[in-house]
Amino acid sequence: MRTLAPGKVVLSGAYSVLDGAPALVAAVDRYVLVDSNREGELLTDEVKAAGITVPYWFDASALRHADRKLGLGSSAAILVATLAAQRLNQPLPPLLESLDEYVYPLALAAHQKAQGGGSGIDVAAACYGGFLHFSVQANGTRVQRIDVPTGLILEVWTAPQSASTAFMLAQVRDYKLHSPDDHRRDLTAQATAAESTAQAWAHGDNLGILRGLTAQRHALQRLGKNAGIPIVTPQVVALAERAERLGAAILPAGAGGGDITLYVGTDPSHGITDDMAKQGHTRLPMILGAAGVHAEVNARKYLRL
Repeated sequence: MRTLAPGKVVLSGAYSVLDGAPALVAAVDRYVLVDSNREGELLTDEVKAAGITVPYWFDASALRHADRKLGLGSSAAILVATLAAQRLNQPLPPLLESLDEYVYPLALAAHQKAQGGGSGIDVAAACYGGFLHFSVQANGTRVQRIDVPTGLILEVWTAPQSASTAFMLAQVRDYKLHSPDDHRRDLTAQATAAESTAQAWAHGDNLGILRGLTAQRHALQRLGKNAGIPIVTPQVVALAERAERLGAAILPAGAGGGDITLYVGTDPSHGITDDMAKQGHTRLPMILGAAGVHAEVNARKYLRL
C-alpha cells in the first residue's frame, strides 16, 4: 500500500497557538510517500511513539529544497502516511470513518508524545489537507475547514538559512521560565493579532488580514528579541518593512528563524521580487490547500479516502 500525506505552512498564529489562540494553516502539494510493501530503514521517533516497530519505506524528499529542510512538517507527514498505510493493510471491514478521521487522533497523540508536547497543527494539516482554522482547547483540538478570501494572494519563499523549530520553541520556553510576565505580555500581543487575523479571514476582509499579519510580525519580532532568537530574521525585517509600505505583509512561517517566508497581499510580489532575491530568498513553487492523507491509486490519479 502506497500512501501520501502533505506538508504544511502555518499562515497565522505561530507560538500563540500553544496558548489557545487561533491559527491558520495550509497543506501544500508536496507529499511524503510511504510504501508498506517495501522494507524501510528508519523508524522516526514519532512513528515509534505510535507503537509501530517495523519500518515502512518512505520518501520525504519533496519536503526539502536543494538538500535542505524547509520546515514543512515532514515528521508529522511521515507519521500520518505511515499510520494510513498500516490501517489500509489491516484485514478489517470497510472503514466506518474516513481515513483522516481515523488517523488524526492516533497521529496527534504519537506526535505530541515524541516531541514532548506541541499543538498538533502539523498533524491536522497532514490528515485533513486544505486550509484549516486550528486551535487548542481544554478538551482537545478544534479543526475547521476554511476557504481563502477572494483576491488574497499567498506566496511561499525559501529563506536563506534553515532553522531548528525545536531549538526556537525551547528558547521561548526558557524565556517564559525566567521572565513569565514579559513572556505573557509578548504572547498576549501575538495572540491578539492572531485572533484579529482569524476574524478578518472569516469575514473575507483582506485588509484586515494584512493588518493582523503585520501586527503578528511586529509581535514576533519583540518575542524573538526578548527570547534571544531571530524569530524574524534581519532579512525578513527589511523585506517586511518594504512590503508594509506597499500594502502587503511579509512574515516568517511557523516558528521562524529561517526555513520559509510568507508573502501575503492583494497583488503579486512583483514589486519586491528583486529585493526578495537580494536578501537570499527564492520563490518556492507549490500549491496551497492540497489534499490531505490519501492512498495512491496510480501514477496520475489519487483517491481521497
